[in-house]
Amino acid sequence: MIIYKDDECYTKYSYKNESEFESDIINNASIFFGNKTIYINAKQKINSNFLDNSIPDGFLFNLKYLEDPEFYIVEVELMAHDFYSHIFPQITRFFAFFKNYETRRELIEKLYSIINSENNLKNQFKDFLGQNELYKYLSDMIENSQNILLIVDGEKKELPEIINTYTDTWGKLVKIQIIKRYTSNSDVIYTMEPEFEAIEYPLFQNAEDIDQLNDKIDEEFHLSNTKEEIQGIYQTIKNKLLEINEKLVFNPQKYYISVVNEKNVIFIKIRKKKLRIIPLIQLSVIEKKVKNYPIFELSESVQNFYNGPCAAIDVDNLNYIDELIDLLNPLVIRNNGKDL
Repeated sequence: MIIYKDDECYTKYSYKNESEFESDIINNASIFFGNKTIYINAKQKINSNFLDNSIPDGFLFNLKYLEDPEFYIVEVELMAHDFYSHIFPQITRFFAFFKNYETRRELIEKLYSIINSENNLKNQFKDFLGQNELYKYLSDMIENSQNILLIVDGEKKELPEIINTYTDTWGKLVKIQIIKRYTSNSDVIYTMEPEFEAIEYPLFQNAEDIDQLNDKIDEEFHLSNTKEEIQGIYQTIKNKLLEINEKLVFNPQKYYISVVNEKNVIFIKIRKKKLRIIPLIQLSVIEKKVKNYPIFELSESVQNFYNGPCAAIDVDNLNYIDELIDLLNPLVIRNNGKDL
């Protein structure tokens, strides 16, 4: 691909080595991931004995939603690297690391030490956390949010098959982002797919790949490793919607469970500590009807993924379930045809 800007022709840059690509990620982290994230260059902080001699390139903290932060082990790879001899074993070691309680605790201790030893990092976290105790916050985050962000400078043809085959690991934990650099003399342009806010959604997969993966997905795929309280909230919402219309279909897909009333009308993303309810209703309408659950605006690209105007509602209790069901009711009644 060639990019033209102001009569200038920008061509794709070929990185000389992985370190050069890593430097671009480090130097532009706030641009690539947003100003509510913190990126730590792991290679400068972690010795070779850590993580079973498999040092990641970085650690990324997404603090956009302080009550539900997200943690990522970051691996930066060139598309020229062999997938099965280099990328696959590296990512696999990270799966094993996340499954081991002792190594998770070791990581928490190490991150706490790194942050406290550097005033810049310490102040960045303090700006976000305020009076929240750092060690507990890190501990809760890593116990509740375990992700691997694989950043590559181009497409890897092996990924769709791997994601479809290893649904509980590659399909669940790995998020993929393509970042390319284009140059024209000394000027530089970067392209990124997807944007970080949409990192949970499909990449490298066409409709056939996604259909094959979805055939392996059931509700247990989403509910496993969640607290019983969250499972109970999901079941309560499901039951209440079925009371309105017993013909509703709850359709588990990789990225969500969709509620189908002739077509998709609600999407439910199940996290360890909450449900994220995404109804196909405009933000302004949701804000008028929902007063007691947090509401979040979604980017245009995320709304396009869901095929219509929508916003997210985070539900971690049943205290105000009636106002949520009242909002969703017009979407799920039989012969729904209302334009909300």
